[in-house]
Amino acid sequence: MMMMVSAGELGVYVVESKGGAIACITLSLLCLGTWPALLALLERRGRLPQHTYLDYSITNFFAAIFIAFVFGQIGESTPEEAPSFITQLTQIQDNWPLVLFALAGGVGLSIGNLATQYALAFVGLSVTEVTSASITVVIGTSVNYFLDNKLNRADVLFSGVACFLVAVCLGSAVHSSNSADVEAKFGKLSGDCKTVSQEEYCQRLFGGEEEEMENVKEGTAPFLIALENKRAIKVLGKSMVVGLSITFFAGLCFSLFSPLFNLATNDQWRTLEPGVPKLIVYTAFFYFSLSCFVIAVALNVTFLYKPVLDSPRSSFKGYLNDWNGRGWALLAGLICGFGNGLQFMGGQAAGYAAADAVQALPLVSTFWGIYLFGEYRRSSPRTYALLVGMLVMFAVAVGLLMASAGKRETR
Repeated sequence: MMMMVSAGELGVYVVESKGGAIACITLSLLCLGTWPALLALLERRGRLPQHTYLDYSITNFFAAIFIAFVFGQIGESTPEEAPSFITQLTQIQDNWPLVLFALAGGVGLSIGNLATQYALAFVGLSVTEVTSASITVVIGTSVNYFLDNKLNRADVLFSGVACFLVAVCLGSAVHSSNSADVEAKFGKLSGDCKTVSQEEYCQRLFGGEEEEMENVKEGTAPFLIALENKRAIKVLGKSMVVGLSITFFAGLCFSLFSPLFNLATNDQWRTLEPGVPKLIVYTAFFYFSLSCFVIAVALNVTFLYKPVLDSPRSSFKGYLNDWNGRGWALLAGLICGFGNGLQFMGGQAAGYAAADAVQALPLVSTFWGIYLFGEYRRSSPRTYALLVGMLVMFAVAVGLLMASAGKRETR
């Protein structure tokens, strides 16, 4: 499953087999489908998105440093084929074109993740992940297929892409049907309990005595109103165009970062001088995460004082003093960082087009959305039927994209 290239006691770990690549991609799928749920959880608790994303960015970068030093080797390795992480850091005067590709990929991911955090509040966990993942697959996977010199089986790969498109259509139908259900719930508000206190809502969503939650019915109009009063980003009554536009923008950013990382590690455009080794996946991931971290910090410190989308204003001192939910935000960063690393490690072996199977992460995110937040609770049978259809198509898409994996020849 793993191969160690070494000239001494330490070496560079490389995923070698198709089975190892699929294992990395599967673990990455679980990680990348979980961290958005943690960010959504904190926003629903009322924590400012600027505070959450700053915490998330710190541990996300820490994960990249850990992966680079542990798997990328400290010391000498094979200079001509697989130089160590430290060695490549000192060769930036030779490999700078690929470093720029990695840095650009990190910028795309950072902006995409930041946009996702706001889209989660406006259009919900399931719809955000379905839409952004579909754009990533349709654009990013197609680009990766040709960058990888058609490493993957085209018939299987693009059948998976088609399944994603079908799932997107079903996801849009789910959202439309669920919106109609919500309108119906507000129309029947007089039939539900008239008032819901903040304390009752928090107990229902985050734990508490069961007998103290009897008047708060999950999925009812009073529950949705209490959620709006508690959350950090107010969304009721605002145009859905805003949320959907943010979601499409996030998907476009996501569709670019994987091909850019592919170029950084394989140099398909032959930007390096003869004899200069390509970036190993761990060096590229370090530069990728470095730019991701810098952009995230710069934007969110700015948003502390000049918030967007009517978010509350804060300050750097306010951020430092906000420990409510900080542990969850730090955990989200670690999960996302290791998820990205595993995706790239698997993609280096099986092809980045197959590694884009992690964009089926809405399978995981939808589970968390239903389990944690009660999405689609008390919805109509039509909504449930469409939801099941969407999840089935995503499952088929995952299988097809993984089945398309080829084995990259070592050169």
